Amino acid sequence: MLKFKIVFFFCFPILLFSQKEKLSAEKLKQDLTVFREIREKVNSGLYKYRTKQQIDSIYTWAFSTVKQPQTLLDFYKIILKISDFEGSVHNNTSLPDAFKKRTLGKVFFPFPVKLINNKIVINLKNAEIPLGSEILSINGIKSDKILLDLSKYYTTDGFNKSGKSIGINSSFSRYLEMEYGSKETYFVEYSLPNENQKQSKSIVGVSAEERKENFKNRHSFPSDSLQYGKSKNKYSFKTISPNTALLAVHSFNIGGNAKAKEHQVYKKYLDSCFQMLSAHPEIKNLIVDIRNNGGGTDPNDLLTFSYLTQKTFRENSDAYINFQKIPFLEYFVYEETDPAKKLEEKKDFEDELKEEYPTLKGKIYSQDQKFNPVLQPDKNNFKGQIYLLISPRVASAGSLFAALVAGNTNAITIGEETMGGYYGHNGHTPIEYELPNTKIKTQFSIVNLEQDVPKKANQIFGRGIIPDHEILQTFDDFMKNRDTQLEYTLKQIEQK
Repeated sequence: MLKFKIVFFFCFPILLFSQKEKLSAEKLKQDLTVFREIREKVNSGLYKYRTKQQIDSIYTWAFSTVKQPQTLLDFYKIILKISDFEGSVHNNTSLPDAFKKRTLGKVFFPFPVKLINNKIVINLKNAEIPLGSEILSINGIKSDKILLDLSKYYTTDGFNKSGKSIGINSSFSRYLEMEYGSKETYFVEYSLPNENQKQSKSIVGVSAEERKENFKNRHSFPSDSLQYGKSKNKYSFKTISPNTALLAVHSFNIGGNAKAKEHQVYKKYLDSCFQMLSAHPEIKNLIVDIRNNGGGTDPNDLLTFSYLTQKTFRENSDAYINFQKIPFLEYFVYEETDPAKKLEEKKDFEDELKEEYPTLKGKIYSQDQKFNPVLQPDKNNFKGQIYLLISPRVASAGSLFAALVAGNTNAITIGEETMGGYYGHNGHTPIEYELPNTKIKTQFSIVNLEQDVPKKANQIFGRGIIPDHEILQTFDDFMKNRDTQLEYTLKQIEQK
């Protein structure tokens, strides 16, 4: 599958992006116009979840908002809202590098938080507000409004909401500062664990370095460390009882392609695991844990699935793009900086597009089926009962794998709705543009994919993979760092 790596090189005067300086309405309208034209021409998923009328409506709102001069940050929030409205986990909107340096000297809300049943809970042992306390408001802003305002900073597929928790849990203080500004002190209303009485306290903000250190020391680290950091061990396998084995795959970022050494090592590892399972038919249950899997590259997801199915399969039922030649080159972000190498980069990229998506059908270019072959199950495929553990962290290649397993095997899915879609997503090939005046960068993936999965009554268009058994971490389990989903699964196997 076509991949395109993009690295960014920017150097802008810091004064141009001061937090208080306002850009003219004319410049903002120009950037908004360019942004819209790029999305309409380049983004094959623009109307995947929204009608043209709905997209027109949000742009009507956006243009009405930029009739007066605004700061870069205010305009950035408008672009974020549009990008979030489209509904793609691969959408990414970023401020100019120089503007990001504004965090120097700023202060942030000091404590990491964890969303539990949509409640904001303190996730750090500290001397100010006890661990596990529920935040009711910050500086007079109620918690439900805070969650609504911060949701645009982290995009998910379709109409999914569960995945927003991944961004908010990891970046609550940073989003809070971005949305409401830096504060020397924060007036917090809260209730103690398992109590309803409202309490309040003013707490002092911390530096960016202290904020990061507090997040590293969060209470939930033992249970969610793999969701927010790179794991040295991306996969593992073990037998946990005479009749049950556990395969955990924390990432599909295992080598860049089928020829990569890392991928070949993974393939040999899977071979050995499933050969062992074939040799031990008494192991009738296989738990597949992908709760920390945010995606990665082909063919790691498809290879893993080949060991779990007895039927032939494909990655996609359909895949297409909107163009073969890169539109809006004046705003396109190259990896290369040398003019000659830029031309070579452009040619290579477009040649790959033409090879994989050669056929124009109406206004789209369809994928050549040689890039989407019918695949065979592995000879050592598992024939027992599969239990698939999923979470809001699961996206991209992780959610494609989860959809294939949930849709095409006997698997019982347990956990929480994934942020990546069941029926499809925009993925595979990222592209980056830079707006001319604000220098805001917008990245999205250009391939519109319909995954090769059947329609199911419990799977809703525009949502993530819905588990057969929705099992949420309880407050008590959070306080004890207990693995709610795995313990539930083991009990189900025991009772069976």
